[in-house]
Amino acid sequence: MSNFAIRSFLFLGCATAALSFANAASAQDAPVAQTDAAPADGSLGDIVVTAERRSENLQKVPISVGVLQGSDLRDYTAGGSDTLLELANRVPGLYAETTTGKIFPRFYIRGLGNIDFYLGASQPVEIIQDDVVLEHVVLKSNPVFDVNQIEVLRGPQGTLFGRNSTAGIIKFDTNKPTNDFTGRATASYGTYNTVTLDAGVGGPIVKDVLSFRVSGLYQHRDNWIDNTYTGTTSADGTTGGKGTLGGFDEKDIRVQLMLTPPDTGFTGLLSAHARDYKGTSTIFHRGGILKGSNDVSDTPRASVGLDEGFGNPQAYKTYGASLNLKNDFGGVTLTSISAYETTSGYSRGDTDGGVATNFAGNRYFGESQGRVRDLDQLTQEVRLANDGTGRFKWQIGGIYFYSRDNTEFDQRGFFLRRPDANGTLPNPNNYVLLRNINTSYAGFGQASYEIVPKLTITGGVRVTNDTKSTRLVIPPRNAAGIVTFPATAARFVRLSDTQPSWDVALRYQATDDVSVFARVAHSFRGPTIQGRNAVFSSAFVTAGSETITSYEAGFKSNLFGNTLRFNATGFYYKVHNIQLNGNDANNNGLLFNADQAQAWGGEAELTWRPVPNLTMGLGASVLHTEINDKRVYTPVCFLNGAVTCTVLNPTIAVRNAAGVTTATLAQIDGNALPNAPKYQLDGNARYDFPLPNGGKLFVGGDVTLQGYTSLVPYKTVEYTTDGTFEAGLKAGYTAPEGAYEIAVFTRNVTNEKNLKGVLDNYNAAVFNDPRIVGVQLSGKF
Repeated sequence: MSNFAIRSFLFLGCATAALSFANAASAQDAPVAQTDAAPADGSLGDIVVTAERRSENLQKVPISVGVLQGSDLRDYTAGGSDTLLELANRVPGLYAETTTGKIFPRFYIRGLGNIDFYLGASQPVEIIQDDVVLEHVVLKSNPVFDVNQIEVLRGPQGTLFGRNSTAGIIKFDTNKPTNDFTGRATASYGTYNTVTLDAGVGGPIVKDVLSFRVSGLYQHRDNWIDNTYTGTTSADGTTGGKGTLGGFDEKDIRVQLMLTPPDTGFTGLLSAHARDYKGTSTIFHRGGILKGSNDVSDTPRASVGLDEGFGNPQAYKTYGASLNLKNDFGGVTLTSISAYETTSGYSRGDTDGGVATNFAGNRYFGESQGRVRDLDQLTQEVRLANDGTGRFKWQIGGIYFYSRDNTEFDQRGFFLRRPDANGTLPNPNNYVLLRNINTSYAGFGQASYEIVPKLTITGGVRVTNDTKSTRLVIPPRNAAGIVTFPATAARFVRLSDTQPSWDVALRYQATDDVSVFARVAHSFRGPTIQGRNAVFSSAFVTAGSETITSYEAGFKSNLFGNTLRFNATGFYYKVHNIQLNGNDANNNGLLFNADQAQAWGGEAELTWRPVPNLTMGLGASVLHTEINDKRVYTPVCFLNGAVTCTVLNPTIAVRNAAGVTTATLAQIDGNALPNAPKYQLDGNARYDFPLPNGGKLFVGGDVTLQGYTSLVPYKTVEYTTDGTFEAGLKAGYTAPEGAYEIAVFTRNVTNEKNLKGVLDNYNAAVFNDPRIVGVQLSGKF
């Protein structure tokens, strides 16, 4: 066992022992119980959230929160799509994408995110699963299954959650053990032999004392993309064939034990989970975007010619455990959350997306591999809070975070190299091993007070230290074994910063059905190190901390006897010293600070049940983002000495000593942030036809529409989308009391081919999933 593992277990053990006599359940942190059934009176019912670490009615929380129920997410993922990426456009102001397969989702809230594909990248959107922060990009891909509710907290959330949450929080709460024996399952089968099973079952081991829940997820899809490469040799032995790409297998399990001794005020929840994923990393379609247009309709989605990458394999195994302990001392509750996560795996791909030659007539190798040898994350949080039943509510706490990983990067396929006819291995140049360590600790507090009846003020503050370091353990070498990393460049870089986060909010209950609120928040994202540059024998690149100040105001309403819920928020924010990313001529990630960026816009969400059997939902967001820094330039699409796209910004050419242009840079002042849609619309509706036996037939559908979006930091004609949409349909039968449901469904019903990402130097396109048609069976007891 490693020293780190020993320290981890000792740390967890000490925390548990110190608090085991005194930790546990209270109403403020209790698992949120939801039901898929409509209230008997035909109203919408209430939505309970824990956005402020207390169980509260959504309509009484003075921040902008979007909520998605687990049952809705299971409908969206019936076609085998990624559970996390399906959140994109389902909650106004939230966008998600990936160009590195299922193991590397990237999230954006109100336009603020990170397009960097570096395995050590820092993201301003924080992922919280069952109160545990998941910081590393691979951990953020942990699938969501047997989930109860998803909450999207828009805007800076550094006061209560910390850890680089300048953009916001996506918070997942899974179904917890209960003292009644219950279970639920959703299974579907569709096109391309796509199978999904999401299930959970549990109940008492010792009635009212000890209970359990076992949850699982299984997803499978056959390879459905043809590799049309017909060459007899390739860079690494890749061969083409029909149906050789695009498949995956996802297997996940979670086991929970909950201890609730009667009359003690104590609750202990032990949770452990494991993930085993194998699949295909992102498929880049080289030349899929023609110069002068963003129309990709003529590019086949189900075929590609890849001469490298060994079939673009991707595989990760992840394990984790957490211990959530609470104790109610009578008006005051102490909470301790200890968690440990570990993962390892790799992702390999033909990044140029096809077969090509360079200007000298030689093969151009565009292949890379990233591998996490081992990653360990340890977190410990302690909170103390009052019961929140009076006019004055408060909570204080602290958190410690530690993460260490050993990450390998290989631009020529070092680990899966094959010898040539003479038994000689290819040049091992461009292989590096990096060790990244991130530690953070913070203390925080929040209080709210009802100043006068119906008017409440809430304020909070957190002071956080964030420290990162990167060490080059194995530097790149040339064919002769000589180190090519610059002798003058540092092989160890450490950055650290300590800054406060704070927020203040006012909420006024204007009537029983309408409230208004206003909030000001300030947060920061710690300094970042880009170590992947070493793969090209270049020095590390760093960026200093960014800070954000955000202003928002809105209203929340329940109207017409709680048959119509309508919430809306307007916002403005400014980010100083914003961390941005681009790609150089080698598709190497660049990291830099721009002076500032600003944004303004709004979100609105409406749910309406005009008659008992019809429910409709509509969400919308509008957004304007703008980078402000005339000094900042970023590399543009450039290959073999030429610009490969239509750049609409002012540019400058970079030339070497011989006068040959080696790169072209674009000024990005005034540009929109990448992956920041100008507008998003989502809608859904369901109508039930009651039957005499108490069951019902139903038909429902959903649609998302996305406005103009730039996929890169510089302005182009090609790397943009506008007006893209997807729709889904579902119809079936629900048994009395909702005991089971059988339905037919289709996802992406019109088989839209939408551009979801690019690799600009090669004009390579990344597409959404095709149409999936299938059947779905779900049940509960």
